[in-house]
Amino acid sequence: MTLTELRYIVMLAREKHFGRAAEKCHVSQPTLSVALKKVEERLGVTLFERTSSDVRLTPVGEQMANQAERVLVEANRLKEIAGQGKDPLVGPLRVGVIYTIAPYLLPRLIPALHARAPKMPLYIHENFTVNLSEQLRRGDIDVAIIALPFAEHGVLSRAVYDEPFCVALPVDHPLAACPTISRDQVASENLLLLGKGNCFRDQVVEACPKLSQPAVIEGSLEGSSLETVRHMVASGAGISVVPVSAAESWPQGSSLLEIRRFSDPQPTRRVALAWRVTFPRPQVIDVLHAAIADSPPAGVTLMSR
Repeated sequence: MTLTELRYIVMLAREKHFGRAAEKCHVSQPTLSVALKKVEERLGVTLFERTSSDVRLTPVGEQMANQAERVLVEANRLKEIAGQGKDPLVGPLRVGVIYTIAPYLLPRLIPALHARAPKMPLYIHENFTVNLSEQLRRGDIDVAIIALPFAEHGVLSRAVYDEPFCVALPVDHPLAACPTISRDQVASENLLLLGKGNCFRDQVVEACPKLSQPAVIEGSLEGSSLETVRHMVASGAGISVVPVSAAESWPQGSSLLEIRRFSDPQPTRRVALAWRVTFPRPQVIDVLHAAIADSPPAGVTLMSR
């Protein structure tokens, strides 16, 4: 069985749709369909149940897809091993970044990293933590920039900076008169949160325990991004908790929005780099860490180098 056939199996198992799987494999749908049919005939088993509207893995198909994915990861590892003798800072680096970090870190990171490794372009993947974890495990990305805790078998992590949270309020909100705001005050307000699946939402709820009460969560409004939340707050829809890097990047002196810090102890998140233990370019991690330290997001506290 060829690596190409294994890729077809894995991609159809992920997408469960011939058209999307073919597009991801950069082939036509008939090409992928015929190739998989030949694989099944050669093996004498059915890997996929096909209907006019659905594609499902058979039990043996699920086992085959899981094994095929492991084989592809190891095949990619061979390419990485072959490149170990080359300059580790030459060639693309595939970096995954969570949504609430990327817009505020990358504008600072890219110039700093380019100064240290000008021949190492970044291929950037923005996504939720759970998806970046899967991409890291599969070898789709080389390193992820995430918030701790981050537990994944065979993955190392290295803390980069701590980032406090702050409160965004409409300019005429009563709490805007306070120099600092407590966690309990936030929990008693009409709160705007990011949607489910976003790890920053979970971090906010953990930082303000009263938010975990079902009545509070159910009564909160949701935004798809921190930028959307910012505009909702400015319109008077409620208040929100945001990372300081986002607040510091927003236009200062807005006539509609106020930012206040939390009273001590301030809730924070710890941002880290995560990479596979088998990643063959460990020097890249050092350079990436140093580039972030050269030009960190505003308001964060760097960890020791």
